[in-house]
Amino acid sequence: MRFWQRLLITVLAMMAASFVASLLWAGIFNVSIPGYLAGVIGGLAALPVWEWLRREKLRH
Repeated sequence: MRFWQRLLITVLAMMAASFVASLLWAGIFNVSIPGYLAGVIGGLAALPVWEWLRREKLRH
């Protein structure tokens, strides 16, 4: 898998994690999630995705 494909998948995973976290946060607390917290959640979600994609590249 090329670098730009791994990067695109990782960014999409970050966005999806931030979106789901914002929906959960709004449902529980009835306010918007702070931007920095959504960024942290997205970044933490991106780490395992990037590592998994890197391992897949090495396997092929």
